[in-house]
Amino acid sequence: MTLIRPTAEAAGDGGSARLRGTGRAVAVLVVVTLGTLVPLLGPSAALHDTGEAPAPGTAGIALLRTVLFAALCVPVGELFVARLARRVPEAPGERPRSWAAYAAGAGFAAALGLASVVATGNLVPHGLGQIDVGGLYSTRDGKLALLEVNAFLLAGLCAVSGRPGRQVWPLTAVVVAEALRAHPVTEHSPPVGSALTLVHLTCAALWVGGLLCVLRTIGRWRGGAAGTALLGRYARVAVVLLAAITASGVFSSLRRMPADTILDQLTTTAYGRALLAKVLLVAVAALLALWARMRLARAADPLTACSPARAEVVLLGLAVTVSGLLTALPLPIRW
Repeated sequence: MTLIRPTAEAAGDGGSARLRGTGRAVAVLVVVTLGTLVPLLGPSAALHDTGEAPAPGTAGIALLRTVLFAALCVPVGELFVARLARRVPEAPGERPRSWAAYAAGAGFAAALGLASVVATGNLVPHGLGQIDVGGLYSTRDGKLALLEVNAFLLAGLCAVSGRPGRQVWPLTAVVVAEALRAHPVTEHSPPVGSALTLVHLTCAALWVGGLLCVLRTIGRWRGGAAGTALLGRYARVAVVLLAAITASGVFSSLRRMPADTILDQLTTTAYGRALLAKVLLVAVAALLALWARMRLARAADPLTACSPARAEVVLLGLAVTVSGLLTALPLPIRW
């Protein structure tokens, strides 16, 4: 009996682990599918009955930007959590396997695709002969697109080197390039808009990527006091990140849509509809973050906070896809 029962229990534990692994794999597949469908199908839904004309290749550009944003979040989150983990007392030496190199590869491919669009005059190329690589050096958008391509390539090399912390410099270059690209010189007060986007994108990458890496690290550590301490440290920083994201997002929206027209444009323009969807996703994610923080502080087992945190990271992932969609939709008209 004593020889059989542990074996049976071990088999039961193994079956439960496999079942949990299968469930997580299915959940990841569903999230990835939704993340792909949002930028591909979102433009037609957002533009329906608005009277606005979509730009060429809107769905493809939205998908590429979604991949680029996701590829930015992953390594930024890993660098952020590595710094937090070093401050956790008696933290285990184990770390989850880094996804930074894979993220850099995906980001490089997305940035290369976006650069090819810029090289054809912001049109979707149908052949290599249409791509004017040399022309990228003669325009502001072209130079920024090349900067992102090279930055992701350098980030990938840093990720597989002995000093992955050096990724911070090329990743910073990507954030700066995106902030500048989003606000051309023809816009009213482009430095202000670029500064707001810089803060918004940096804090969003830290929030989304950081939460994903924290959950992976806690799973690797198999919970315990160290896992609770890491989640608590992240939660304290996340409050500041959420405040910065909210403030920069509100000011950026008011620059795009004046206060006296914003309520109307949120439902009558494609950009406004996508922005409203993003706001709702982030609002629900913030409520889940609050729930997780309450569990972390009051529950008998603080790590039950991981359950709402997992739902939070899913919603944040969907918010990233909507952000990619936003960059491809026509900007609202300032009435």
